[in-house]
Amino acid sequence: MPGTGSKHSAGLTIGVVAPQSGRLAKLGDPLMFVTGHLQSRLRHVQNQGRRYDLRLVSRDSRSEPDAARKATEELIREDRADVIVTLAGTAVLPAVADTCEARETPCVTSTFPWQVYYFGRGATTNRPFRWTYHFCWGLDDIATVFAEMWEIMGARQKVGCLWNDGPQGNWSRHEEVGFLPVATALGHHLIDPAGYSEPATDFTEHIAAFTAEDVDVITSAATGADLALFRQQAARHGLRPRLVTCSRWLAYPVGGSGRGVDDPAEAKVASLIYWTPRHPYRSSLDGMRAAELAEAYERVTGNQWLQPLGLAYALFEVATHALSTADDPTDGGAVAAALGRTRVETMAGPLDWTTGPVPNVATVRLVGGQWKRGDRHPCELAVVANSQWPELPLEDEPELLR
Repeated sequence: MPGTGSKHSAGLTIGVVAPQSGRLAKLGDPLMFVTGHLQSRLRHVQNQGRRYDLRLVSRDSRSEPDAARKATEELIREDRADVIVTLAGTAVLPAVADTCEARETPCVTSTFPWQVYYFGRGATTNRPFRWTYHFCWGLDDIATVFAEMWEIMGARQKVGCLWNDGPQGNWSRHEEVGFLPVATALGHHLIDPAGYSEPATDFTEHIAAFTAEDVDVITSAATGADLALFRQQAARHGLRPRLVTCSRWLAYPVGGSGRGVDDPAEAKVASLIYWTPRHPYRSSLDGMRAAELAEAYERVTGNQWLQPLGLAYALFEVATHALSTADDPTDGGAVAAALGRTRVETMAGPLDWTTGPVPNVATVRLVGGQWKRGDRHPCELAVVANSQWPELPLEDEPELLR
C-alpha cells in the first residue's frame, strides 16, 4: 500500500509537478529554475544520524488537470516519490493534491488562497486532510491589504467587484470565509454584478452597475488579459476608477499573463506582495538570501525575477525538513505527520503548520504593492501599504489614476 512501510532503501525522492508548458508555464519557470538550481546542491538528507541519497524528479503538468493527475501518478508509481511538491493554478493544483490524498502520498503546495485549497477541496475544520499540506495567504489577508490601499481615499468606499464565475470569484464572494465578509466588516460597500466567464468578451453589465453606483475603486481577481479588456471598455464608457486592486497580477511583470495585457505601470494596478529580493528572508537549506536568489534567476534565465521564486524554494525546504525529521523518511505516513508539525524559517518567510488557521495550512505574510516604473526593469512592484508587516519598509506612496 502507498504510504505504509518502507518503499525502498536506496534513497529518497522529491517529485516535482511543474507546468513546463501551456498557459501556466510562466508559473512553472521559477519552480523549474529552483529544481535545477538545487539538483546538484540537494543530494542528501540526514535523518537520525543516517544519510539518505536524495533525487529531485520533475514531470510536466502541461497546465491541465488531467495531465497533472497523470504526472503525479507517474511520480508516485514509476519514480517512487516520497513527497510531491507543486505550484499551480486553481484547477491544476487541486488535481495534484487530490491525487496525492487518494494515493496516500505526502504533498506540499502553494500559490493560491488557502480557503480555496482547503474548503474548496472538501475539508472542514474537524475533518482535515491527512496527506496534503499547503502554505499561502488567505482571502481574508487579501481583503485586509486591499482595504488599506482603498482607504487612502477615505474610510468607507464603494468598491466594484470584477469577479468571475469560477473558483476565484465564487470563493471571493463566499459569505463566511471569502474576501467579501472581511471587506464589508471593515466598512466598505461591495458592488458585485453577476460573475463572468473566462476569457471575458464583454463587461458592459459590470460597467453599467459600477457607473450607477459611482464607484471609484475596482477590485478584481481577473487575469491580466481580462483586466486589460475591462479597462479598455470602461474607458470607452466613461468609467475611470481612481484605483484598481487585483490579486492575479501579483506575480508577473508586463507580458506575463498572456494575450492583450497592457502595461501594469501605466495602469497603476495595485496588488499583493509576498516576496521580493528586498524581503529579509533566507533559506534554511543553504543560507541563500532573497536578493541572491533573484540575482541568480536573472543571471541564468535572462528574465526578471518573479514572486513565486520564494515559494518555489520554500517547497523544497519544507519537503526536505519533513524528510529529515520524520520518524521514518521512507514511510509516507511518518513524512505526512512530520509535515503537520513543521515549523521552519524559509525563503518564503516563517512557516508554521502547528498554529493553523486550519489543519494542513501555514500562512504567508502579505503587504500591498503597486506597479511602478523601475530603474532596473520597466515595471517593478513597490511596497505601498505595510500595516500587516510594519517592519518591511514602505518604498512609495499609493498612486491614484486621476
